Amino acid sequence: MITIGIDTGGTFTDFIYVDENGSIGTYKVLSTPGNPAEAVINGIQKIACNRQKFIVHGSTVATNAILERKGVKCALITNKGFEDVIAIGRQTREKLYDLSYEKQDFFLSESLRFGIKGRVNFAGEILEDIDEEEIKRVIKKIQEAHVESVAVSLLFSFANPTHEQIIGKMLNEFGINYSLSHKILPEFREFERTSTTVLNAYVSPIMKKYISELRSKLFLNDSLRVMQSNGGSISVEVAMNESVRTILSGPAGGVVGAFEIGKVAGFDKLITFDMGGTSTDVSLINGKLPITTESKIAGFPVRVSMVDLHTVGAGGGSIAYIDEGGSLRVGPNSAGADPGPICYGKGKRITVTDANLYLGRLLPDRFLGGSMKLASERLEPYFKNFAHKLSMNPVSLSEGILDVANATMERAIRVISVERGFDVRDFTLFSFGGAGAMHALFLAKSLNIPRVMIPVNPGLLSAVGMLLADIIKDYSLTVMLRSGKTNFETLQNLFKPLIEKGRKDLREEGVGEKDMIFKYYLDMRYRGQSHEITVLFSDNYIEEFHYAHKKHFGYSNQDKETEVVNIRLRVHGLLKKPQLKKFSKKTTSSGKYARVSDTQAIFNSRKLKTTVYDRNLLHPGNVIDGPAIITEYSSTVILPPFTRLEVDNYLNLIVEIGD
Repeated sequence: MITIGIDTGGTFTDFIYVDENGSIGTYKVLSTPGNPAEAVINGIQKIACNRQKFIVHGSTVATNAILERKGVKCALITNKGFEDVIAIGRQTREKLYDLSYEKQDFFLSESLRFGIKGRVNFAGEILEDIDEEEIKRVIKKIQEAHVESVAVSLLFSFANPTHEQIIGKMLNEFGINYSLSHKILPEFREFERTSTTVLNAYVSPIMKKYISELRSKLFLNDSLRVMQSNGGSISVEVAMNESVRTILSGPAGGVVGAFEIGKVAGFDKLITFDMGGTSTDVSLINGKLPITTESKIAGFPVRVSMVDLHTVGAGGGSIAYIDEGGSLRVGPNSAGADPGPICYGKGKRITVTDANLYLGRLLPDRFLGGSMKLASERLEPYFKNFAHKLSMNPVSLSEGILDVANATMERAIRVISVERGFDVRDFTLFSFGGAGAMHALFLAKSLNIPRVMIPVNPGLLSAVGMLLADIIKDYSLTVMLRSGKTNFETLQNLFKPLIEKGRKDLREEGVGEKDMIFKYYLDMRYRGQSHEITVLFSDNYIEEFHYAHKKHFGYSNQDKETEVVNIRLRVHGLLKKPQLKKFSKKTTSSGKYARVSDTQAIFNSRKLKTTVYDRNLLHPGNVIDGPAIITEYSSTVILPPFTRLEVDNYLNLIVEIGD
């Protein structure tokens, strides 16, 4: 048996695998954007062709289908008179002061939005039955339009799903893929519920095809699970039918990995910084995984539970260009895996990776452990030509590209920390992703974050996180109860159907009762408010809400009546996970045995002697002062002159930021 974690990124597909004896191996291969499964299958065959496999996979298939608008042709069935809810949305403007702002078109055309008779009220009472003959006529139109998938979202289906169930059964009889809103998101707010259901219908057939292709290359006794956006894994059957839950599966794996590794190493306040080839994802961990139900993708709300992330288009492959005003810009467009940066051998546009290489911060012979040589000789003419257009020299251009990219990433970190009232000086910047450790120390310096933590195999941490993740399932239900008309016992009873559903689902995935953990939450608000705060369900849940409201908004009103809007259940199915190995500190030396060479690298326009170390030869207790470059298979660590590094007992690099 071999356990494999797989993360598909825009540039590389990452693999980390653990043998039965606990030994860990790593592998990276260029992604295959035309068919992501190709890189995954090739990697699996190289690592464990004839062995039994347990695989947890983070996929970007659903994400890319939405971002690139390459999902299947789908239709919507809803109540008559509500066909345009999905297009109208909310009155909130994405760009409040942009006078030329135009709301983006929803990908579901008006001709494929069908309204039917039938109505259920807020209490779940049927006011008008549906007409099955009318539904058959709608299905005929759907077939004539060659629709591949249908979203069904009826008013108050969370209170009574009978009508949706009937429509789902009829669609199934005609062999049409469908998504029912009471299964995807049994909550009120019809726009968000409909949007989430439509997105699921839009991507599920693509995910089914992708997973089916992967499974066809595996043995019958191999196990394949898919990482979901809430920080846990799910079976492939759930992933194929509820694909909207996998939208942020790769980045979520990284946050889970950071949380678990940071906790073991003694750091529970982390700002995670995941810089890959295409984008950068940041998240704030304040003692627990940050979960939100208010995410958006491509401007469309997705209300399923997700790890709270903020993403910007800045990565190693981000392309530098001159805008219409003559200013230097970087990203969000990326060179990706093909053609890739100039130094990969095929690209013709300067990227962040090329700038790092030009400044001597990347070593062409030690990239990916020496398995992929960078073509540094290709850079000079491109940098000279680009620099001439800006009346700069190539060195200033390279540093400018990195400064612009760093500014974008710095703003992202501020969004999830300073703008939410957190003092970044209380946190450790946890850096990972293939390009993260080349930029993290500069960002920490700029933001006054006191230290940076870089784990083992940082370029593969999202894949590592998938092996550290439990099975996690989230359930919710809108209840709309005023505090004056309910009590603790009433709420306890409302959780019972969700608990039974959670137990049943986990048992079907092979989890025993002793390995199940149930966590209970309430979405609450003051009566008259339009948005909620999620609090832990306990004996004093009302006091918990007042405290949370004051923390979020600076005040609370204990004389105001409260409402419980939604109940939420999070169920953990504990899995056997690889253990992080702890080493004893053997030395406090400078790591001279890990020193492999000296090079020249540029910092602040000055060429400085920079020592190169092999991370695999470092031991706990080693101390290194910058400037230095530490190379390893999955990433390169850049230590600027103002830093000092120490290796901890888990071989993490803990870097203190100096003046």
